[in-house]
Formats: sequence, C-alpha cells, structure tokens
Amino acid sequence: MKLKLTLEYDGAGFHGWARQPGLRTVEAVVEDALGGVFPHWEGLAVAGRTDTGVHATGQVASVE
Repeated sequence: MKLKLTLEYDGAGFHGWARQPGLRTVEAVVEDALGGVFPHWEGLAVAGRTDTGVHATGQVASVE
C-alpha cells in the first residue's frame, strides 16, 4: 500500500530536508515517526527538498 503524506512544518529548527549525520533534519524526524507507526515501512519519497531554516506548507511525500 502506498500512502500520500502532505506535510507542513516550521523549518527554523531543521537543517533542511535531507538526512545528515548528527543534524536534525525533516527527513530524519518524519522517518523516525513513521517507524513508530509503521514498523515495516519502505521508502520515503518527497516531491521537493528544503534548505536549512526553510518552512513548508503542502509538501507532498509518499511512503510504502
């Protein structure tokens, strides 16, 4: 099953979308949250990435 996620966040506390070792990123937080709800999820895909400090409304991602 594929799920569509529509995300909104204040990027002030994040170092962008993409996971980076030792930094708080949106991708890492979303993946950690998904793991708590769906222990066997595979592949998070996002329609666009944000830079450090950039906010988002209506950012679309999908997960299987």
